[in-house]
Amino acid sequence: MIAIQRDRRFYTLLFLLFLVLCSNTLLYRSPLAPLLLPADTNWIVVGSLIDLAVVAPLLILFLKRGRKITVKSFITWMISGLVFARFLIPSAYFEPFTYVPIAAIGIEVLILLAELGLVALLIWRLPGIIRWIKSHEESPLYSLPSAVEKRVGNHILLRILAAEFLMFYYAFASWKKKAPVGEVYFSLHQKSSLIAFYIMLIHAIIIETAAIHWLIHEISVVLSVVMLFLNIYTVLFFVGDIQAIRLNPLFVKQGKIYVSLGLGKRIVIPNEEIKAIRWGKEAEEEKLNPKDTLAFIAKDFETLPPHCIIEFKRPLDAHLFMGFKKAYKKVAIRLDEPDRFRELIDKA
Repeated sequence: MIAIQRDRRFYTLLFLLFLVLCSNTLLYRSPLAPLLLPADTNWIVVGSLIDLAVVAPLLILFLKRGRKITVKSFITWMISGLVFARFLIPSAYFEPFTYVPIAAIGIEVLILLAELGLVALLIWRLPGIIRWIKSHEESPLYSLPSAVEKRVGNHILLRILAAEFLMFYYAFASWKKKAPVGEVYFSLHQKSSLIAFYIMLIHAIIIETAAIHWLIHEISVVLSVVMLFLNIYTVLFFVGDIQAIRLNPLFVKQGKIYVSLGLGKRIVIPNEEIKAIRWGKEAEEEKLNPKDTLAFIAKDFETLPPHCIIEFKRPLDAHLFMGFKKAYKKVAIRLDEPDRFRELIDKA
């Protein structure tokens, strides 16, 4: 029933967006435009600007994000709507409003400068953040993003930069580190083919880069350079991901379960937020919905079921690829030593 209501809402919003765009296009670009437009078109143009810079962006954001609308995303779509209006509305009608798109672009430039200021502040405070991480002797995978958030801010750009820094750290500066061991640490990948799969991908990318780069270079230098940088970045990400998986097993500390599988996903689960834990066959038989369940199952050549599913009392935020966050109601976990993990959880 909920899915049907969501579909109806989606198609209703899509129809309204189509109606807004088509009505304004027909008003100015149809053969009937001279008959429909009055002598004084200023109020008509104002209405079109509201449609394209306010109504249409809101409909697009509701289609994409439900009701989670940010100021920056709205301003971005508003500017897009004003630019579209500038090309849609004939110059003779739009002339009194030429300052409007310029003012909107100016606002976007100010936002961009503010974001660059955040980047500069992050660079300024990065040495102190690194010293704080070293003094606490915690895994950078968890400590770096939280330190950046506390000392600089929680802007999405800062989270992306923190995620990039983690990738370069694990790809270049973590080779002398050893994976932690002990009764509270549990690996997720050693009984899978995940590492071998990554190594195979790295070899394939290197061979592709060496074989295809010069061929494409003869056709387009720009395209060959872009593909070269993308391949290098992909290799670095895979190397960093391997190191992050190896050095960050699941662990239980101070009443919390820390779960990660490389650079792409991690979550911290407080014990008081656990509603239920399903083990064994009950977990294996449960159908996993990727919309509300985050799976920590190492990739293998066959699809493997989870050893346990932890359900939360309320949705908890998980950190995903490139610093993005998403709330989940459950996690599905497959471990190398599920029995030992269950014994530890039952004792807690």
